[in-house]
Amino acid sequence: MRIHHLGLAVESLASSVPIFEKLLGTAPESDEDVADQKVRVAVFRLGESRLELLEGTGKDSPITRFISKRGQGIHHLALAVPDLEEALRKLERDGLRLIDREPREGAGKERIAFLHPASTAGVLIELVEEA
Repeated sequence: MRIHHLGLAVESLASSVPIFEKLLGTAPESDEDVADQKVRVAVFRLGESRLELLEGTGKDSPITRFISKRGQGIHHLALAVPDLEEALRKLERDGLRLIDREPREGAGKERIAFLHPASTAGVLIELVEEA
């Protein structure tokens, strides 16, 4: 297992992307809408990991709700796993609470699933299946 990415909730990609371009010295490698999750994502590559800037695309977006409650900042930690279904079965057997019992499609068409922060020390964890 390794850190796949860190998800950062931002109010606006238009104002946040230039900040991270200056900080990281590079432009995002991709920018896409993930309609199912009501989010727009700008991805910066950092070695083997990435930073994903996340902007909600509506009032009912999880990112928009997160920002209204907690403000901009770290939203989730994503961990890469080789077999997502097996990881979900094992973690549920071990007593962790799953948000997603079945994988779904995330940014970059990757297979993902989330674990509930109530069972992970208050941190929203995303699992990403490595290709």
